[in-house]
This record gives sequence, C-alpha cells and structure tokens, in this order.
Amino acid sequence: MTEVSGVAVLEQTVPVFASEALQATTAESVERRAWRERLEQRVLNPLANTGLAYWIWTAFLLAVIGWAIYAYVTQLEYGLIVTGMRDRVSWGVYIISFVFFIGISHAGTLLSAILRATKARWQLSITRMAEFITVVALMVGALFPLIDMGRPERILNLIFYGRWQSPLLWDILAITTYLTGSTIYLFLPLIPDFALCRDRLGPTAPGWKRAFFNAAALGWTGAAWQRQALERAITIMMCIIIPVAVSVHTVVSWIFAMSLREPFNSTVFGPFFVAGAIFSGVAAIIVLMAVLRKLLHLEEFITPTQFKALGYLLGAFTLIMIYFNLQEYVVTGYKMSEGVPFHFEQLMLGSLAPEFWFYIVGGMVVPGLIILNPRTRTIPGIVVAALLVIVTMWIERYLIVVGGFSVPLMAYDPGTYAPSWVEWSILAGAFALFALIVTVFTKLFPMVSVWEVVEHRGPEVVPQIQRPRRAAPRVVDHVRAERSLA
Repeated sequence: MTEVSGVAVLEQTVPVFASEALQATTAESVERRAWRERLEQRVLNPLANTGLAYWIWTAFLLAVIGWAIYAYVTQLEYGLIVTGMRDRVSWGVYIISFVFFIGISHAGTLLSAILRATKARWQLSITRMAEFITVVALMVGALFPLIDMGRPERILNLIFYGRWQSPLLWDILAITTYLTGSTIYLFLPLIPDFALCRDRLGPTAPGWKRAFFNAAALGWTGAAWQRQALERAITIMMCIIIPVAVSVHTVVSWIFAMSLREPFNSTVFGPFFVAGAIFSGVAAIIVLMAVLRKLLHLEEFITPTQFKALGYLLGAFTLIMIYFNLQEYVVTGYKMSEGVPFHFEQLMLGSLAPEFWFYIVGGMVVPGLIILNPRTRTIPGIVVAALLVIVTMWIERYLIVVGGFSVPLMAYDPGTYAPSWVEWSILAGAFALFALIVTVFTKLFPMVSVWEVVEHRGPEVVPQIQRPRRAAPRVVDHVRAERSLA
C-alpha cells in the first residue's frame, strides 16, 4: 500500500515540477528578450537621432581645431622659433604628447586582447570603447613627430634615406604595424553590429548611411560558418596584437634609453614605459567609459562591475609604477654619476619640483588610496582617480623629456624650457581632434558590441526563480528504495 501511495505521489508531483520549470524558463526567456531589445535600442538610438547639443559640441571642437591649425600655420611661417624649444632643450610639448598618446593607446587593444584570451566576460560591454581608444590615440599621436620636425616634408628623408640602426625608424615601423593591426582588430567585431544597423536602421537612415552599413557588413547573415570564421579571425588578431602592443612602447622608450644622456641611460625604460602606457591607458578607458555611459544612457549595460574591475587594475598598476619609480631613482641615486645630482635637485627641490611631487602624490599615492578604500571605490571615486592618473602621466612625460634635456652635457648653463602659446594651442587641438573623432564615431558605429554581449554575457543580473526541481530526484530515490526493500 505504501508503494502504491508513493507512486501516486510521484505521478502527481513530477508534472507539477515540469510545469513550474517550463514556466520559469519561459519567464526567463521573456526577460532576456526584453533585455536584448533594451540593449539594441540604447546602442542604436545615437545612430538614428541627433540633438542640438551634439552640433554645439561638434562646433566647439572644430573651433579649437581651427585655432590649432592657425597656430601650426604660424609655426610653418616663422619656424620653430615660435615654440619654447631651443638647441639645449630641443624636445618639448610635441614629443611629450607623442609619448603620452602612444601610451594611452596601449591599454585599449592590449587590454581587450588579454581579457579575450582569459575569457573574461565582464569587459564585453566596454571592449569596443577600449579598442577605439587605441586607434584614435595612435592617429593623433602619430601627428606630433611631423609637427615637431618643423619641416614636415622632411619625413620623406627618413623614409627614403633612414638608417636601419636608428630607433626613430624602428618607431615608425612599430607604430605603423600597430595602427594597422589595431584597425583590423577594431573592425572585425564590428561586422555583426554593422549588419544589425543595416537591418534595423536601413529603412529610416539616410542613403549614404544605408550604403555604408551595407558595405561594412560584408554580407553578414549570422550563419554558423560566418561565426566560426569571425571567431577564428579575432583569435588570430588577438594573438598577434599582444606582442605588437608591448613592442611599440618598448621601441618608443628606446628613443630615450639608447641616447647618451645620463637621465635617459636606463635599462628599465622599456618595461617602465610599457607599465606607464597601460597605467594611463586604463585611466583613459575609465574616463571615456564614464562619459559615454552618461551621455548615451548605458547605465544598465555599463555597471559598477566594469568600473570596479578596471579600478582594481588601475590600483595594481599603481603599485607597479611605484615599484618602477623606486627602482629608477634609488639605483640611479645610489651611484650618483655625473649629471645625476643636478637632475635630482631640479626634480625634487628645483624648478621641476612642483610637477614632480604632484606626479608622485597625485598620480600614485592618492589614486591608490581612493581605490583601496571601499568607501571611495565608487564610480565617481574611480573616475577621479583616473583623471588624476591621466594628468600626472602627461606630467611624468614632461619630467622625463624636459628634465633629461635640461641636464648640461658640457660646461655650460643648464637649458630652460617654457611652452609657447603655439605649443599649447596645438596640444589643445590634438585633444579636440581626439574628442571629435570619438564624437563622430558615436554617430556611425555602435559603441557597445551588441552581439558579443548578447551571446557571451547576457544580462548581468538575472532574477532568481525558485524551482523545486531538486525535490523530484529525492522522491524517485525514496520510491526506488522502497521497491528494492519490498
């Protein structure tokens, strides 16, 4: 009788469990579809609608760029005498900004490639922003050597008559390779989203946009063989781009380290520059992510999870940068070779002391404390830490370049340097150009990789539905036990 009643209970219970599980699965699928529709709407809305504020902002950026062009024309007309550079301090804001922009380009593609390789899913909603920073920063940074030459047509002499022994030629090859690879690495994950724009925005978009989306989608239909080919291509580029990214800023550091100037005579400049590049690059990603999250209303898809993860990464590189600075200054200061006492005095007590101590305290100590403290490890706190890092890392390049060239090579007075209005204007134009390219990009390309977020991540928070399915096996086991005893 017990067995019969147990079987009766089992026959009545199992359909109930199956029905509840089906309802839960259906509810979850409905919730996921609604989440996907919200994601597509938020991402595609900036491509379809443009407000007055967008045009005002674009006009402002164009005005700043126009002023920078006027300053550059003045430099072409009168020569580099209009800058603060002279024969003793022959590198200034231009080379400083070149190193800075090449630096922030590293974290984008490099971070994206490393996180793809480790299959980290939290970063999928910010991957495109990171990869785009790389391409834009390389494009803007590559302009500064041309501006610094004074006579830009002489770049042809470097191409046709350049010596392969020169780190300058290595730098050109490394940056060109990195820009080409990063552009391909940016374009490949865009293909499915171009197809999404083609299908969703086609009927309402202008004719040139429809033609652009149709051509850029490359006939994407989402077939299985297309997905396999795309994943394979992304994996190949991921494996290529990581060593290329590391090599680029290593070569940039060799421009300094392979000279005979005492402040540059360091064997750790390569890893020091790479660490500094990733440090400033992560900070740039955080700032851009915060701005676009607010302006494009992506709060549901770019959450505190991404900010905290990048904040931890920024904190880790804060410790790495502290280590490298200790390594550099302790070892050099212990030996105190010729020229080092003057260099240390100008950095720590002299004309460059305010910038040096602001770099040490504001660029490493304060950001590290902000990230270590749970109360300040919030989105605003992490953004403030990132802004401090960006400013102070530009200052760090200033200290390297100007501080190094100020040390006398012979028995003459130390060199001095103060940037002129021409240099500041061109620097402002460079930042405006960076912002303008980002602004235009938001109207042409989805800023979040929709297909990757949908396929590999999904909603960050899924409602937990109580499912009593676990009780079924226990009932079955109980009935089987009674049967075996009988």
